[in-house]
Order: sequence, then C-alpha cells, then structure tokens
Amino acid sequence: QVQVVESGGGLVRAGGSLRLSCAASGDIFSLNTMGWSRQAPGRQRESVASISSSGYTTYAEGMEGRFTISRDNAKNTIYLEMSSLKPEDTAVYYCNAVLTRIQGGRLTGPVNYWGQGTQVTVSS
Repeated sequence: QVQVVESGGGLVRAGGSLRLSCAASGDIFSLNTMGWSRQAPGRQRESVASISSSGYTTYAEGMEGRFTISRDNAKNTIYLEMSSLKPEDTAVYYCNAVLTRIQGGRLTGPVNYWGQGTQVTVSS
C-alpha cells in the first residue's frame, strides 16, 4: 500500500510563516511529480505548486513569491514554505504524489495519490 501524509499545519498570525511537509511511503517503485493544493471553506480545491522528480517547479498564479516548494528525494518528501501569510490563505492543504507502485515484481501506475490534508489557519 501507499501512504501520503501531510504535517506542519496549524494556527499562525497574519504575516507569519509555516512549513508544511508531505511524505510518501509504501511499495513505491518510482515517485514522479508531487504537489500541493488547498481548499478553503466553501471554495473549490485549487492548485498551489508542484515539483517534478528532477526539481522542476511550477506555481499557480499568485502563489510564487510567498510560497516555495522543495523536495528531498532521499526521503520521498516535499515541503511548502509559506511566508507573509494572510487570512485568505486559511485552508486545508493537500499533498498529492504521482507514483508507480511495485507489488510482487509487478509495476502499477503511474497513479495519483492524495493525502488527508492539514489545516492551516491564519488569524488577522
């Protein structure tokens, strides 16, 4: 099986910073693009940023500058550094991982897996 687990969310004041982490584990053969999305109350989930296995990054419009995505391939982990946070950044932040599984010598994928999300609340 595969697990994608986010951590690092919490309550922060406007102007503050947080670092989110997301680790993928399990019967992974290869880990491709990973990324962050977020969903605020009453709104659709929106992309924040993604990073390829080679470190190529993409950001949704308006996200670059205050948000920085990075990756540690040795740990199958990505990070999201968030600074100058605003109340409108309040959301559940989700991580996704596109990967190929290996089970009994058989490869499956690539398949996209999502984590359960971590709450980020920015107070004014």
